[in-house]
Amino acid sequence: MAISHRLVILAALGAVAVVLFPGTGTILAWLVLTAAAAGVDLALAAPPLETRLERELPESARLDEDVPAALVLRNESSRTLRAAVRDAWQPSAGQLRSERRVTVPAGEARRAPGTLRPERRGNLHTAAVTIRSFGPLGLAARQRTVPYPGTLRVLPPFRSKRHLPAKLRRLREIDGNASVQLRGAGTEFDSLRDYVRGDDVRSIDWRATARRRDTVVRTWRPERDRRVILLLDTSRTAAARILDEPRLDTGIEAALLLGMLAQGGGDRVDFAAFDRRVRARVDSAAKANLLSRLAGAMAPLDAELIEADFSLLPGLVASVSSRRSLVVLITSLDAGAVEEGLLPVLPALLAKHVVVVASVRDPALDELRADRTSASAVFRAAAAERALLDRAAVTAQLKSMGAEVVDEPPHELPPKLADMYIRLKASGRL
Repeated sequence: MAISHRLVILAALGAVAVVLFPGTGTILAWLVLTAAAAGVDLALAAPPLETRLERELPESARLDEDVPAALVLRNESSRTLRAAVRDAWQPSAGQLRSERRVTVPAGEARRAPGTLRPERRGNLHTAAVTIRSFGPLGLAARQRTVPYPGTLRVLPPFRSKRHLPAKLRRLREIDGNASVQLRGAGTEFDSLRDYVRGDDVRSIDWRATARRRDTVVRTWRPERDRRVILLLDTSRTAAARILDEPRLDTGIEAALLLGMLAQGGGDRVDFAAFDRRVRARVDSAAKANLLSRLAGAMAPLDAELIEADFSLLPGLVASVSSRRSLVVLITSLDAGAVEEGLLPVLPALLAKHVVVVASVRDPALDELRADRTSASAVFRAAAAERALLDRAAVTAQLKSMGAEVVDEPPHELPPKLADMYIRLKASGRL
């Protein structure tokens, strides 16, 4: 049982009766009257357990978008249901109005609209719905909590999507729409042309040369249908917050942009998230929409407070493709993790694949390094300088081994990684 503010007001009005007719009898009479009115109202209330629920909720939604989350109540009792309904969503679901009022005549159904504004990505849950059924006077109510679980998958916002049209235009210019030819690049034959000094002699077409009595070379266009393998590190280093978001979320944005760009360039895209085991995987052989599959696989990912096991990478890449591929590893350039984990396995990857290591750089380090206004600021500047020097040393070591490195602030990493992919395409390395 629950009471409303109306019952409190009715009880308070008893003070007027006591002033007009002082005495214990007046007080008792008013309390009996109030209790009787509440009891009658409670008896006339529709039973909540005779209410059937249906939740109108999409399977998924993007972060930062309002999500309609209505409840449909079907009154199967013989009385009118005057209900206050509360859906028990977790706080991060951002329910805009937790309590909804609805009146449902006997034998009919009514819709109680609601809206969610999720505050984080992932799977958000509700376990039950509480129904408070008031009587016709609105003094007292029957209340029941009905188990009725629901789940909403909140997808990454993909804010870097705004860069995609410009990157695709650049890619098409390179990839054939503008007929840009790359000497010696690719294996797909395009046309014949006269030999010029500097051409690779292995491109000479001797039969055509004999027919024309002039040296002729073959031109090739960059190959399509290459493999792009995206590997996202979800270990403890991904939990660090840089500016306004975790490092993991920035990596997700970069992977989404590069994945959609590579698909637009005619390449096959595979994705895996890992730490000490594979946490999520998207196979390019699947037929569903790539963006929805990537976003759905990335949505529930969280950083795990364990070290990454980079020894998984050669086997993981080999299980995806045995052909030469572009392997993009989105991880941290912390000196300890890279030197002990990544560097020992990198030669095995570089022997067969083109490897790009992408990382988020904290711009606060540059600000700390420049601040020398006090003694404590000087110590912080020295620590920042040491961290940047270690990062530069790790970057130089990776490049000396043959890997490409993209190390940018959070908002710059997705477009810069896309630019790296376009440059590799233009140079014929893919």
